[in-house]
Amino acid sequence: MGTGASRNAEGGSHGGGEREESLDQDGSQFYVSLKMENYKKKGDLIPHVYGSVPLVGSWDSSKALSMERESASMWELSFVVPPNHETLDFKFLLKPKHGYAPCIVEEGPNRLLTGGTLLGDARLALFKLETEEVLEYRVFIKADRVSPFDLAASWRAYQDNLRPSTVRGIPDVSIDAVPETGHENGSSASLELDLEHYVVPAPSTSANSGLVYAANLAETPRSLSHAGVSVDRPPTIKEMEVVIPDPSKVYSVSGMVESKSVGTFSPFQKQDSHRGLFVDRGVGSPRLVKSASASTFSFDLKLDSETKNSMPAAAGAVAAAAIADQMLGPKEDRHLAIVLVGLPARGKTFTAAKLTRYLRWLGHDTKHFNVGKYRRLKHGINQTADFFRADNPEGVEARNEVAALAMDDMIAWMQEGGQVGIFDATNSSRSRRSMLMKMAEGKCKIIFLETICNDERIIERNIRAKIQQSPDYAEEPDFEAGLRDFRNRLANYGKVYEPVEEGSYIKMIDMVSGHGGQIQVNNISGYLPGRIVFFLVNMHLTPRPILLTRHGESRHNVRGRIGGDSVLSDTGEIYAKKLATFVEKRLKSERAASIWTSTLQRTILTASPIGGFPKIQWRALDEINAGVCDGMTYEEIKKNMPEEYESRNKDKLRYRYPRGESYLDVIQRLEPVIIELERQRAPVVVISHQAVLRALYAYFADRPLKEIPHIEVPLHTIIEIQMGVTGVQEKRYKLMD
Repeated sequence: MGTGASRNAEGGSHGGGEREESLDQDGSQFYVSLKMENYKKKGDLIPHVYGSVPLVGSWDSSKALSMERESASMWELSFVVPPNHETLDFKFLLKPKHGYAPCIVEEGPNRLLTGGTLLGDARLALFKLETEEVLEYRVFIKADRVSPFDLAASWRAYQDNLRPSTVRGIPDVSIDAVPETGHENGSSASLELDLEHYVVPAPSTSANSGLVYAANLAETPRSLSHAGVSVDRPPTIKEMEVVIPDPSKVYSVSGMVESKSVGTFSPFQKQDSHRGLFVDRGVGSPRLVKSASASTFSFDLKLDSETKNSMPAAAGAVAAAAIADQMLGPKEDRHLAIVLVGLPARGKTFTAAKLTRYLRWLGHDTKHFNVGKYRRLKHGINQTADFFRADNPEGVEARNEVAALAMDDMIAWMQEGGQVGIFDATNSSRSRRSMLMKMAEGKCKIIFLETICNDERIIERNIRAKIQQSPDYAEEPDFEAGLRDFRNRLANYGKVYEPVEEGSYIKMIDMVSGHGGQIQVNNISGYLPGRIVFFLVNMHLTPRPILLTRHGESRHNVRGRIGGDSVLSDTGEIYAKKLATFVEKRLKSERAASIWTSTLQRTILTASPIGGFPKIQWRALDEINAGVCDGMTYEEIKKNMPEEYESRNKDKLRYRYPRGESYLDVIQRLEPVIIELERQRAPVVVISHQAVLRALYAYFADRPLKEIPHIEVPLHTIIEIQMGVTGVQEKRYKLMD
């Protein structure tokens, strides 16, 4: 019996006794689900089921099986039937919850379920009460043939859910007393006094961007590379011809500017047969195509899965918003240019680098174009402050030239499928911004991002960091001489600086300190610009460490099972104590620090020995949901679900477990965590799970999305991310093997 055994995918019969015999031989059993639904609650009558072997064994109503309440109106009973009993003979009855009142048996003949099919017509379950009132229940009956493995997996999940949680009494926000010191001396949980003893090398692709000048991490100028320009030899003017719009002939930008809806097509859109909107539906699925000449959607299976398009590699809200913006907005809005504006040493490049990292992590194809990098490659690094004077026509022409080069590169990249370009330069005059808007007309939407800082202390710190790190002063041995030259450069820019008052813009006024400030927006709309504003509101430069670590080894880790909500192993409990000692030593002077965990007990138990800091449970930090594979080993998945196993191996980033999540889903639910980590000014210890920490680490290390499922995050290791004005730096501590 069982619909899974008696019907194929198209509804036809498998036919023949050989198939039934083979199913019996493989040990399969029948899973039966009985449900009753009634919206009119009647006293304390509980639905039950009774019948012959193998259901109950007798028609004794006192031995009837109680149905469980599934919802306010639905009752359910599920059970397994051995394959040698293929006929069920049963009826429903109602029993009072309290007392010994007689049972009420349903009217009509017995129900017979044979070979997965209910014999006779499907009917309501009718119960005649003593008052002659008839109570009606809708009946749902389902039978499936399942393997012993599936039954075992279901039983494991049932047992895990049935077992009471060891952390149920711990509130979502708690703080424990500081543990007494010295009680662990000589124990397996003790640590060396010097934490540097536990430092291990970080991977080569670590988050140590703070060791590199941020502008050098920007996009490599390909127009200069194509012309054969190298860092060592600046090119001559004849090596490359650049057409620069004449600012005097550019339209006026005073007041509000309305962008003209002049569309462009990416390479695949220029082909008539493939024109329209493309949405990646997941591994092995066709792409959804909206024809330019049709109002309905159709499937096109001939598209190359690697075809570039303007849709983000994302799920959830990001994907939904991108589709809406693509379908409803002007064509040029499909590509967004964030054009930085501001005097030097105001944090423009820092802001550009952080915004680039955030948008890439969300799934938007984003690149950072730094005009200073173009200038150094084109004209060398030994340019004095005179080069930046507004009354130096050669300098003005040279700077406009490299700005046009960078803008051309950015627009060309967008037309090849790029989504968001961050254009990093002072752009301090209205004529320069007018030139950029003319170049972008009909090709991308420009939003100006102006950074204003009035804090002389922060400006002085940035100036000194600039002299120490910028390639412009790499060959200047005298720090004070470099400092004087840069101050003169600042003065030259300040004489002609014109604040942004045109077009769409975002103004950040004294926001970098993290202690208030203002943010002003004008003519900003759409999902992505809104997310950018939200990110910028929470961003600041305050240095602080973020510690990432997996929970201590769990019993599921020992057994090689994924997911679940198991407790710690003995080794995991030792790590929890070592971690508490480490946190106490590392953050002893940081009493404003906090501990974040998931809602799963293995992370809460790992954090439990840590005292003196508030602990916050985040549902968003829970491990990736493995769906129906929860509690299984990868070998079991490979053996019993080979298609799922292969699909996961082909694309671990986009693969979604049946009834579970993908890595892209995890990234979407982690966005509030990232925003809050950016907003925090005190240290944070995040105790979470492998997939979640891979996604968080990828944000700080600016790792490509495709690498996230393969990032190494070992057990019993702490990854310290140091965030500050110079960027992101990483250090790893391995407390135990």
